[in-house]
Amino acid sequence: MECLLCRVQKVEIKTLDMQIEVGRDIVLVPMNIMVCSNCGERYYNTENMMKIEEIKSKLKNRELDVIEVGKVMRYKYPIKFDAFS
Repeated sequence: MECLLCRVQKVEIKTLDMQIEVGRDIVLVPMNIMVCSNCGERYYNTENMMKIEEIKSKLKNRELDVIEVGKVMRYKYPIKFDAFS
């Protein structure tokens, strides 16, 4: 398949961790997706899109069976800098 963005014949199926976000929750979902090896453009089929919407809905309703794989932490002090110095 030719990439619609860069016009190179390097679109192939890859398994990627899709990051799906609902509110402050993030779930990584491994999915097989068509990806251009040259520019990284992704192509989603109907099945992929329906699965993403299903996962978003279940995540929103707290019905998704997930495992915790780490923590997200935020540095509590804002870092100030002068962009023009």
